[in-house]
Amino acid sequence: MNTELPSHEKIAQVKAFLLKLQDNICQTLELSDGKARFVEDEWEREQGGGGRTRVLTNGAVIEQGGVNFSHVFGDQMPASATAARPELAGRRFQAMGVSLVIHPHNPYIPTSHANVRFFIAEKEGEAPIWWFGGGFDLTPFFPFKEDVVHWHKVAHDLCLPFGEDVYPKYKKWCDDYFYLKHRNETRGVGGLFFDDLNTPDFETAFGFMQAVGNGYLDAYVPIIEKRKNTEYGNMERDFQLYRRGRYVEFNLVYDRGTLFGLQTGGRTESILMSMPPLVRWEYNYVPDEHSAQGKLAAYLTPQDWLAGQS
Repeated sequence: MNTELPSHEKIAQVKAFLLKLQDNICQTLELSDGKARFVEDEWEREQGGGGRTRVLTNGAVIEQGGVNFSHVFGDQMPASATAARPELAGRRFQAMGVSLVIHPHNPYIPTSHANVRFFIAEKEGEAPIWWFGGGFDLTPFFPFKEDVVHWHKVAHDLCLPFGEDVYPKYKKWCDDYFYLKHRNETRGVGGLFFDDLNTPDFETAFGFMQAVGNGYLDAYVPIIEKRKNTEYGNMERDFQLYRRGRYVEFNLVYDRGTLFGLQTGGRTESILMSMPPLVRWEYNYVPDEHSAQGKLAAYLTPQDWLAGQS
């Protein structure tokens, strides 16, 4: 564990990057949508800190999307954090990050999620505990192999300057994390997930977090552009709404960020903006394996998407 204390200047640099990242992502997605704009809602947290929530609804491409920035702090860690890491108990903390989820209208465009964050916990007389975390993952409904390969190629390439072992490590972590145990399937086709990153030093860890944050648009926007004019009907729409149910199940049952936000007294509307605007459940639904819907099952098992790629 790296115990160097990041200076106030370094922490300010992280915050400046996150605010700029939120701006860049919103501006680029607005251009890709071509119709709607993000509406900003600034908020303050009673216990300390706040953020700015930006939500786009009923666009030409995006049915609902949210891109959040938050910077919260306090004197005591929530149970969701100290349960797994008891050394955090009794420490004052700061947490800042950008988190986003995009739910498109068109079922041929996957839902996407990304998050990058910085955390520091301090206690007088003890070494500080700090780290970066984040990642991005893709949740298709009617998947195209070339889109999945592109998504993972971007993830692989942004990791490579930080070591050849980085992509395989964080790709597996993503597969393991975004897994619905009660469904015995992954939430989608994965991507990257990392946490507790504070080595070899602050600059390198911060650099990797920046690469992941900036890489999201490189991974997602080409897929939007390729699929946004694909025609679809009621069958595709119904299946999309059904599969969105898995997204809700994961966020409410397993997602650590949702739990952390609620337990720290975060703004509930901002925390739950990741939920899809429309969703449905159907009892014991099993699609024919040879149907368009049934083809998704082959994508919901961890696999090497870049096998055979040059």
